[in-house]
Amino acid sequence: MKMLAVLLSLVAAPVAAAEAVHFTTEDYPPYNFREGDQIKGAGYDQILLMMKQIGVPYSIDMMPWARAIALAETTPLHCVFTTAHIPERDGRFVWIEPLAIGRNLMIGRKGGGVDVKNVEEAKAYTVGTQRDDYTETLLEELGFAKIDLASDIKLNLKKLQSGRIDLMPLDEQHYVVLEKAGEPIEFKFIFTEQKFSLACHPDFPEDLRLRMQAALDALIADGTQAKILASYGLDKAKLPEQATKP
Repeated sequence: MKMLAVLLSLVAAPVAAAEAVHFTTEDYPPYNFREGDQIKGAGYDQILLMMKQIGVPYSIDMMPWARAIALAETTPLHCVFTTAHIPERDGRFVWIEPLAIGRNLMIGRKGGGVDVKNVEEAKAYTVGTQRDDYTETLLEELGFAKIDLASDIKLNLKKLQSGRIDLMPLDEQHYVVLEKAGEPIEFKFIFTEQKFSLACHPDFPEDLRLRMQAALDALIADGTQAKILASYGLDKAKLPEQATKP
């Protein structure tokens, strides 16, 4: 209780900077996505509550991932979500986290004839991912020779369905949503596990970062984050039986 009181006092403290914080994100359900003219998602909803709590003006723009993350890395007072916090990105940003914890799956086209159970077997195939996404770095570091880059997830899925790529990494919950919608995809193996976060420009004001982190910590402590995640099905993801095997 004492710790929570400290966190809430930080949230309530006056904000030093009057300038707006600029958030960038991509269309990546269920964390952030566009529905008509509105942006929604488990990450987006948490950002709204955090900023309302600390009373700082802000803007949120949806764009291709490469541009979204580049703006946060190069432009003051910019942050990007929902961003996987991996070692290669650690020093490039300052972090507010976690917005969620998730797994990334390697998937293929249903009936596509690609039978792989691990990273080594997958290296023989063409794997698609988003340009400047953390999965691009992981694929390169793991020695994948045939990497096909696209600007966003939807284009990757089109390539997978048309046979232009054989495999692609995809967030677990996004996979569940697409499978329930009848998309012709199938799970192959668990590719990575990661913490999803808010990544801000390295010169982001530390007092503001602390207030935003305190606001997020309060959402976690009072159960609000768990309710938001559950409302987007992030507590109910079910994978095929082989997903639980090493």
